[in-house]
Amino acid sequence: MVSEKTSLLPLGKIVEANERLKGVVMRTPLMENLNLSHKFRSKIRLKREDLQVVRSYKLRGAYNKMSQLDPEVARRGIVCASAGNHAQGVAFSCHALNISGKIFMPGTTPKQKVQKVQMFGQNRVEIVLVGDTYDEAYSAAMGDCAAHQKTFIHPFDDYEVMAGQGTVAMEILADSHEPIDFIFLAIGGGGLASGLGSYLKQLSPKTKIIGVEPAGAPAMHDSLKAKKLVTLDEIDKFVDGAAVQRVGIKTFEICKKVLDDMLLVPEGKVCSTILQLYNEEAIVAEPAGALAIAALDQYADKIKGKNVVCVVSGGNNDIMRTEEIKERSLLYEGLKHYFVIRFPQRAGALREFLVNVLGPDDDITHFEYTKKNNREAGPALVGIELNEANDFEALINRMKEYEVNYQHLNDSPDLFTLLV
Repeated sequence: MVSEKTSLLPLGKIVEANERLKGVVMRTPLMENLNLSHKFRSKIRLKREDLQVVRSYKLRGAYNKMSQLDPEVARRGIVCASAGNHAQGVAFSCHALNISGKIFMPGTTPKQKVQKVQMFGQNRVEIVLVGDTYDEAYSAAMGDCAAHQKTFIHPFDDYEVMAGQGTVAMEILADSHEPIDFIFLAIGGGGLASGLGSYLKQLSPKTKIIGVEPAGAPAMHDSLKAKKLVTLDEIDKFVDGAAVQRVGIKTFEICKKVLDDMLLVPEGKVCSTILQLYNEEAIVAEPAGALAIAALDQYADKIKGKNVVCVVSGGNNDIMRTEEIKERSLLYEGLKHYFVIRFPQRAGALREFLVNVLGPDDDITHFEYTKKNNREAGPALVGIELNEANDFEALINRMKEYEVNYQHLNDSPDLFTLLV
């Protein structure tokens, strides 16, 4: 339970969770990042939860909850619903605690993630692929709980889960030899923010806690703004570790007390940060793991000269997503543009476009065209990659100068999604 006096998790619960997790979770390093520190003229350290045994902090909460189950309750088994890191944490805990688990995952879950859950759980878990969304998997999981009197291990809206996540803050404070001015962390359902925030606000109250969500899934942001729980009708699921339609009832009440600000980051910016971390730091961060760092630009003036911690919450990034990450980054940076171009159906029309319109550093990376008989013009879907974002204006000016019949798709989200 939370403290009636402060509406925060009692420190004792987090301290007890830390004892239970000894020998189970890795004490992840708090590492200064020289590139980020130089860029923002501050001291920026990364809490590397991407190096955790299941490559995310989720093991902390799952194990803390499951290790306290009554023996009879544990004997009946547990159930969870997840398409990612929570499932891996639960599966690891099932094997470590010798508890049978049934893990419901959407049928659309990448095969790599399903295999990792099975690897961590081994013969203690049964994976059930059901439906196309998390909500359908959750509904099936709750039905199984009711039918067989099993315990549901919630990914965030549970005080014991929050207490486990709060041990991240214990390690940060123990390893930091100077006051922390700001902590940036990703928020999905709010479990990490609730646990970490409860600990810090009681032991380091001057530390500003900045929550970060993807712009396409602002569930906590909108709830805090409305001063009540908000359920989003639609979300962009790309940042899957932090994309929920509704945050927890319990986590919302705690986050109202502990969060000093909420920031939203475009998914394209997250992708640029993922690529930057890999290319410059050899850090493999999943989208949610890069969120905190991706938000630093928005606080550049405020963090100058300050001590800053960013929680890299996870590193379960599927290599199959690399092309999508690159694409989203290029679009966000203004380096990739798609057009529908109606070429005159005569010989040499494409050559004229290449010679007269395309700049010396511009590159056609996508081209789809089918010649239509008995028409004056044939539409082509053309993707152009620029060397610099400011080359775009010159490209458009040349299209107008040579009277190219074009439609820019980047500014038409519905048409872009349909065609690209």
